[in-house]
Amino acid sequence: MTEPARTLSNPSELLTGYLDFYRDAALRKLDGLSDEALWSSRLPSGWVPLAMLKHLAYVELRWLRWGFTAEAIAEPWGDHDSSDNWFLAPDETFDTVKAFFLEQCARSRAIAANALLEDHAALGGRFGPDDERPTLAWILFHVLQEYARHVGHLDIARELADHTTGE
Repeated sequence: MTEPARTLSNPSELLTGYLDFYRDAALRKLDGLSDEALWSSRLPSGWVPLAMLKHLAYVELRWLRWGFTAEAIAEPWGDHDSSDNWFLAPDETFDTVKAFFLEQCARSRAIAANALLEDHAALGGRFGPDDERPTLAWILFHVLQEYARHVGHLDIARELADHTTGE
């Protein structure tokens, strides 16, 4: 997948286009890694690449489903353990985490397609009556910057794992 066209000026198409670009980039960074590499940390903080993908899926869930639409979510922080570290269950695999990630991305796309950038997040879910409710534009931009940072992290993890570099 390539970046959105340089001539694109529609803010909604630009935000959603770049989100799709970075969603795809996250998967490309993990594609072909061994199970050992997916479950191994090469950094002092201790996070593992597969947990990063699960985290990105939960970023989508927390901001779009729980946050923007106020959907009732049983475990909105299901990617974190009791110590607030990213968590993977022993039976999770690249295929199961990838399927969950793709499901959250599809649901986020549908939410964004059915709302305006200036629409505010619904009450309930992540935001209560005393909270400032962000616009969809703010949420999409926030999610985009999360992807940009975390795909950079995955770049480093991939290079340390098997010396693969590039987009």
